[in-house]
Amino acid sequence: MKKTIDTDLLRVAYLEDGPSGGWPVILIHGYPYDVHAFDADAQILANVGARVLRPYVRGYGPTRFLSGETRRNGQQAARALDLIQFSNALGLTRPIFGGFDWGGNACCAAAALWPQEVGGLISYAGYDVIDVKQQRSPLGVTLERVCWYQHLFQTERGRSCLENNRADLGRTLWREWSPDWAFDEAIFERTAAAFDNPDFVDVVISAYRFMHGNERGDPLLQSLEDRLAERPPITVPAITIDGTADPLKPGGTADHAALFAGPHEHWTLSVGHNVPQEAPGEFAKAALKVRSWQHGGKADDA
Repeated sequence: MKKTIDTDLLRVAYLEDGPSGGWPVILIHGYPYDVHAFDADAQILANVGARVLRPYVRGYGPTRFLSGETRRNGQQAARALDLIQFSNALGLTRPIFGGFDWGGNACCAAAALWPQEVGGLISYAGYDVIDVKQQRSPLGVTLERVCWYQHLFQTERGRSCLENNRADLGRTLWREWSPDWAFDEAIFERTAAAFDNPDFVDVVISAYRFMHGNERGDPLLQSLEDRLAERPPITVPAITIDGTADPLKPGGTADHAALFAGPHEHWTLSVGHNVPQEAPGEFAKAALKVRSWQHGGKADDA
């Protein structure tokens, strides 16, 4: 069921599945995806008693800023705070957060900054807090080539390209990042409708320019970014996931284990970047495992 709720800055549109009194799980999408990435996982979790919330993040779908004066900011601290405020607006108690791409970044940042608000974490991929200082240094040539879209978005030419080719850019990235996934065009078109949000271009461009150190963040969020720059460990129970066919994560993220101070397992799947649609049910499986740890179970690899 599609609903809306207001936070400090947003009227957040979201899908809700499962019993209203169920144990809460929030699943967060990234770019260029939307809430339907988690359709299968939401149904699985709802069937076993979870209350599953899937918000459209700022700049996507029916979600809107409450004021025309608010900066259309895409930095990680803003998106992490959106997640916490969404949870609080719904009156949730320590929900499990799960996300990939931007969603994984927001979930990890929120868990690192506000562990008292988070009951558990599922992250694709690894400790997905952006190291803005490190991003100013070049990566290997092969990975720089894969990140062509990020470089494009640093320019006004790139902004115009995104404005005029939202769906085509997204479709291209789906194909490149999930090389073994033969998705149906109708599935993509359903998601691409979420890119028609009037704030989509501004938020996407801001996210990537901030990440590369080419846009200043909101001064009110600087203290949060300073804390994230210290790479604080994530202390909540966490499962991290890698896709072996994802060109954005060559070699995977198993070496992030030291940044998880609570119960933690790392899973490797034979998929690309879009884990929830390429491997439907794996996020649900991870959420159930985290749920078991909350009730006295033990991590296999803490």
